[in-house]
Amino acid sequence: MITINEGSVTVEVPDFTKVSSRAPVFYNPVMEFNRDVSVLAVQAFQRILDRDISVADTFSGSGIRAIRYLVEVDGVSEAAANDINPLAVECIEHNSKLNSVSPIVSREDAAIFLRGNPGRFDVIDVDPFGTPAPFMDSAAASSRNRSLLAVTATDTSGLCGTYIKPCLRKYSARPLKTEYCHETGLRILAGFTAMNLARYSKGASFLLSHSSQHYMRIYAHVRRGAGRADEALKNIGYMLHCFSCLHHEHVRGVPEDRKCPVCGGKMDAAGPLWVGELHDEKFIGSMMAEAKNKTLNRSEDVLKLLKTCVGEVGMPPGFYDVHEVCSKLGVSAPPLMDVMGGLEEAGFRVSRTHIRPTGIKTDATIRKIEEVIMDLHGSHQ
Repeated sequence: MITINEGSVTVEVPDFTKVSSRAPVFYNPVMEFNRDVSVLAVQAFQRILDRDISVADTFSGSGIRAIRYLVEVDGVSEAAANDINPLAVECIEHNSKLNSVSPIVSREDAAIFLRGNPGRFDVIDVDPFGTPAPFMDSAAASSRNRSLLAVTATDTSGLCGTYIKPCLRKYSARPLKTEYCHETGLRILAGFTAMNLARYSKGASFLLSHSSQHYMRIYAHVRRGAGRADEALKNIGYMLHCFSCLHHEHVRGVPEDRKCPVCGGKMDAAGPLWVGELHDEKFIGSMMAEAKNKTLNRSEDVLKLLKTCVGEVGMPPGFYDVHEVCSKLGVSAPPLMDVMGGLEEAGFRVSRTHIRPTGIKTDATIRKIEEVIMDLHGSHQ
């Protein structure tokens, strides 16, 4: 056994050199960042409800996530820690005693656990090893009104378009391998979540979504009502991409066959996916405020992510990689801030993206971006 200090808790887990689903009890140290963000998100959501809340950790592993919620989040009166692995259940019980907390420990398949507790939890956390797709129908059915549904997907190769067929099988969506494929994957995951909720007359809005390291993570605010579900589905659409000139755009609903408006090339489509907002500025601001009151080992990294996500609010789906554009133009890339400044001077909105350090989100056309880059290139000759 090895001892892990994370946040304000200490847990003991089996010493297993390689992180995999074959580990006797699943603990992934790389996901500490994920859990740090989750602690802030659950705390911010508890402030919105302004009462004690109940939380379900459906794939609990060592129990660290549920234990952190009980120890670090004010107002969590009940936390369920579920895992189908009997060794994990023993580990959860052991680590709970180490931290003097008492989660409700259960050993069930996650889908069965969720189906057996409809409307019980204010927060449902679905964080499996691999795809969350098989559990999303149960999560949607079990989500109560005004609840938070947090979902992690680690099958990024499918969501990002490296392997198309797995994404079609699991998410009923076609991915596309572009420079912004991780955002497309996030939007496929968000759209899949919204459509599952809509089946049960529940609407989704997204408070925070991020692609970090080897996974994608979304936080959906669930509201009951057929009207809210219908409103959410208005944000289901497609991303259209031209591989000839890099122009991209999004459409709501089903896209018609169309040519690129910039170069006349064929537009490839990804979706169905979420084309609405992936973040809520006020909610993320509340998370950043809560960070001052928490013990987070990855605090600087978390705040950097949150600040960048705030900048993405209100920006169009997708982004342009300045280095990719420059490669098409056959010129060296100017400083990113110079490109952003040139676009702002021309009257366009522009921001960084948390997904790629050389990417910019903007309402400018690809031709305008190229013009700014060539102007900068000429001024440095």
